[in-house]
Amino acid sequence: MQLDDNVCLCFHVSKRKILNFIRVHQPRVVSQISECEGAGTGCGWCRDTLAAYFAAAKPGQTAVDDPTPEEYARSRASYIRAGGGTPPPGATPIDDV
Repeated sequence: MQLDDNVCLCFHVSKRKILNFIRVHQPRVVSQISECEGAGTGCGWCRDTLAAYFAAAKPGQTAVDDPTPEEYARSRASYIRAGGGTPPPGATPIDDV
């Protein structure tokens, strides 16, 4: 994914916003990333990705190997269809993938 691609597809929060939030606010636990425009509080699909970015921000860690935006959206759609979470109103629809 590129920096301006959305990681949280429910609340349209980009990778850039999340990485900057982690850099500037230095959250102590991964759940504090939800303070970045609600990231991770919708269907729940992006929580693993947020945790990976959180872990990668620690000294000595390597960057996250992201899927393409299309792969990411397809995986989220499968997750939701399998009952993994319910997107809020205004979220990126799963039928678009």
